[in-house]
Parts: sequence; C-alpha cells; structure tokens
Amino acid sequence: MLWAAWIEYTPDAAKVAEVRPKHREYEAKLLAEGKLALGGPLTDNFGALIVYEAESKEAAEELLRADPFHTSGVFVKWQIRPWKVVFSNPALVS
Repeated sequence: MLWAAWIEYTPDAAKVAEVRPKHREYEAKLLAEGKLALGGPLTDNFGALIVYEAESKEAAEELLRADPFHTSGVFVKWQIRPWKVVFSNPALVS
C-alpha cells in the first residue's frame, strides 16, 4: 500500500544542505528495496512529499523516522496518509 508523507522542514537551510547527501543515500536505498514510490522537495523550501510503499501507516512512519533528515532534525512535522494512484504521466515525473 502507498503512503504519502507531507513533510515540513526546519527553516535552517544550512542544516538541510548539510544532511541532504545522507538523506539522498537513504532514499536511494529505499528505492532499490521497493519501499519508495517517489519523493522530492517542494520548490518553495517548505518541505517534501515522499510516497512510501509499506504494509501500514506505522511501517511508513518507521521508514520516515529512520531517514537522516528525521534523525538530524530536518523533518519537524509530517502527516502520513494512505494514497492511491489514479492517474500518472511518466513523462512529467522524472
């Protein structure tokens, strides 16, 4: 099942930049394991949208909490909700 996480970042841009390489390594690992459907930052620096593949909301939250952005304090608030893809345009999602 897919779980969409709407995440708010700390306003500390230096911290976000410092931890980003470890965060991206973690996300690449989840992608390779089939636990990440898509993810990326919002372009207004508010935060990110990450969609996890997990059996439950609790399992999705475990993935979020293991992220270096969470363990380093970049993720300050989030909401995780079940998500279903109805339409998708692969040409626009790259």
